[in-house]
Amino acid sequence: MRRTRLVGALTAALALALTATGCGGTGGAGAAAPAAKTAAAPDRVEPLAAPAAPQLPVTVRSADGRTVTVASTERIVPLSGSLSEIVFTLGLGDRVVARDITATFEQAADLPVVTRAHDVSAESVLSLRPTLVLAEATTGPAEAVAQIRDAGIPLVVVAPARELPDVDARIDAVAAALGVPGSGTELRRRTQERIAAVREGVPAGGARPRVAFLYVRGSAAVYLLGGAESGASSLLEAAGAIDAGKESGLTKDFTPITSEALAQAAPDALLVMSKGLASVGGIDGLVKIPGVAETPAGAARRVVTVDDGVLLNYGPRTDRVLASLVDQLHGEGR
Repeated sequence: MRRTRLVGALTAALALALTATGCGGTGGAGAAAPAAKTAAAPDRVEPLAAPAAPQLPVTVRSADGRTVTVASTERIVPLSGSLSEIVFTLGLGDRVVARDITATFEQAADLPVVTRAHDVSAESVLSLRPTLVLAEATTGPAEAVAQIRDAGIPLVVVAPARELPDVDARIDAVAAALGVPGSGTELRRRTQERIAAVREGVPAGGARPRVAFLYVRGSAAVYLLGGAESGASSLLEAAGAIDAGKESGLTKDFTPITSEALAQAAPDALLVMSKGLASVGGIDGLVKIPGVAETPAGAARRVVTVDDGVLLNYGPRTDRVLASLVDQLHGEGR
């Protein structure tokens, strides 16, 4: 597994977890966490009201340094859930012919999957006769990417997003490759307006809660504490919180959860992906992980959840993620 939004150690952990559980797995434990205020994660994207028709051909600069000419967008294969989300929201979802395993929103649900644990099957992609493939900087294996390119398929790599300011660049890059820069500008404006509206609702002044981002996959025995490069810091800070892992001195992406690391982080709340929480048996299972129960968050059983498929996408639905975090951290009863 290579470095994506779920970077470094998390990326490797996610590959292991997906291999072990098929799709991250729910572990059948979703009902075991009644005390968690679970976000009602949306399962649909909201396309632009009047998307533009692609103006092609276009020549764009791929994030891997290559120059790519796109002559047709009739058959698109986005190789991540985040990229699929942007394509559908730009209004070109009816041209998408396959999906990555992480594209979990409703409009993409019936598309054939061409990846497994984030490894691409070149044969599966090529069998669908794509006219454009959109990839992440970490899409692999490298042999599969090369095989797609060698078949003459335009493949554009999009630079990753790790914080809120990266949302604009992601949308613009995808829109440019699709030949709809005007729609990209419209979507970028809509997304930023919605994010700004959410941020206006963050309580001003007062103590900010310390929140530790935990990546857990109980079925694969993966238990990680997020640091400065986890991808969650920007969201937590925008939601009026402190990234406890980052604040405690964790400068990299993820570190194994230990009692010492959690004590140093001293979180008031824990941010956990919804399937991850289910995989450890809900809150009852989460507090059994060594060190969790001894934190202020564990003692208070204060857990914030966001759906796996949207938390770190940094795209058109990031305003909803941010709104969910604000509500769970600052809403009534908090």
